[in-house]
Amino acid sequence: MYSCEERSDRTVKHTPIRVLNNPDLNQEYDTRAELVEQLLDIGAALSSTYDLGELLTLILTKSREITCSDAGSVYLVDRRDEVPKLLFKVAQNASRPNVSFREFAIPLTRQSLSGYVALTGESLNIPDAYNLPPNVPYQLEQSFDRDISYYTRSVMVLPMQNREGETIGVVQLINRKIEPELTVSADNALEVTQPYSEWEERVVRSLASQAAISIERNQLQESIENLFEGFVKASVQVIEARDPCTYGHSERVAELTVRLSQEAKNVTSGSLREIHFSDRQIQEIRYAALLHDFGKVGVPEAILIKQKKLYPGQLEVIRHRFALAKRTLEMECAQNKYRYLIEHPAHRHQETETSCPHCQALQERDKQLEKSIEHLDKHWNLLLEANEPRILAEEPLARLRELSQYTYKDVDGQLKPLITPEEMAQLLVTKGNLTPEERLSIEYHVTHTYEFLKRIPWTGDLKEVPTIAYGHHEKLDGSGYPRGLSQAEIPIQAQIMTIADIYDALTAGDRPYKRGLPVEAAIAILRQEAGQNKINSEFLDLFEHRQVFSVLGHSLEKEVELETA
Repeated sequence: MYSCEERSDRTVKHTPIRVLNNPDLNQEYDTRAELVEQLLDIGAALSSTYDLGELLTLILTKSREITCSDAGSVYLVDRRDEVPKLLFKVAQNASRPNVSFREFAIPLTRQSLSGYVALTGESLNIPDAYNLPPNVPYQLEQSFDRDISYYTRSVMVLPMQNREGETIGVVQLINRKIEPELTVSADNALEVTQPYSEWEERVVRSLASQAAISIERNQLQESIENLFEGFVKASVQVIEARDPCTYGHSERVAELTVRLSQEAKNVTSGSLREIHFSDRQIQEIRYAALLHDFGKVGVPEAILIKQKKLYPGQLEVIRHRFALAKRTLEMECAQNKYRYLIEHPAHRHQETETSCPHCQALQERDKQLEKSIEHLDKHWNLLLEANEPRILAEEPLARLRELSQYTYKDVDGQLKPLITPEEMAQLLVTKGNLTPEERLSIEYHVTHTYEFLKRIPWTGDLKEVPTIAYGHHEKLDGSGYPRGLSQAEIPIQAQIMTIADIYDALTAGDRPYKRGLPVEAAIAILRQEAGQNKINSEFLDLFEHRQVFSVLGHSLEKEVELETA
């Protein structure tokens, strides 16, 4: 095998077949074949690497290997701000392996080696960085050498250009060694290093072109992900603006779902040990959880933000009816008293009279009025009580039905029901605050979500987002909605999300129509659901035992009390 110097200085000629009688040519053929294989491997590695940090490290490592470079660095051009700059992303130094490098930015000017290459697109091949021609605009930044007691001699700086010829980064290689295993120091740099050859410059330039394509692909992938991330966050804001009562619900469900998914993939025993989610699948689950309620934008706003059984406008109309009914009673009482006085014109009340039948008749009418108004006030208080979104007992239900028979005289003198049949149907809801029709409208948000999400051109690794979100209200026994799926038909990710969704709905303190439950009470209700084969009991066990709810800052009060004791 040739040394670094011999391998790069030999002229590689076109040799299609081995020349068995010429050892030098055969050796040359082997060297060339080895380089081709190396470049092919590098190309394949670049194509399969999606993490930018790993990609840049791979580019620098392979460039150093091919050229026997002791050190090197990679810069990326950052044009996001008004003034572009160079980002120092990756650095390697075989002779100073313990020196740590951190990412920083430098001005994009012609004064630095990397800046000059980035701005001009030209390559620099410098035999001795401390002895530059006097007319060049760039200089070596010698503070790096002083800081780590190093000596930079030979330097090769090449642009990484995309398909449009735009420089997106720079590869800088330092100190081409005469032998790979040598260590470079300030004392021996002149003896163990040598200038870079034109051959190496051509090879690394080719590698830099491949690297630029890979970086651009990576940046494009990152842009797509940022686009999706921005879209998802904007969508969540739309949901929360539409339903302020559930502010933060989507993010909390996403946090719980992601944590439970991560815990599930770490299980090593039982039936859950076969579950594994990749990082991309976890991201897919997260997006589905964040967007699981997006379909609420298709639900009428009045239903979506309804806090009690009656809408505020309805309650105000009923209040006016009660007030009108009360005024009607008072007016009728006054008319009856007036009519009585007209019918008994001869009566004159005397101060000496101890008992006046006419006065008693008038007082009796006043008492009847008070009794009627008191009865009306009781009905109003009953209505206010029934309007609360809680479970109604039989007695209030019976009294409500009695109220449905109550009528009053309208301004036109016609008898009208104090409570309309539609209003009474809302008040007679025995659990919660929604009528069957309103609940169906709310439940349809799941279908709205699916119809919306399936129109988005998700990337291949996110294509299940609509399906996962579609199943978050399904139950294992088939009693869920909207499709009534059985356990085998519900995606595992949706089964995980269901637990997170129910838990947050139970514990959230931002609902004006109910108080948030403590963790223990919420777990108990989830246990009942699991006992009825509605949610996955194994995931619930994991949720409780690994205390997944701690991601929201929740904890079990019993454990806190034990620790205090």
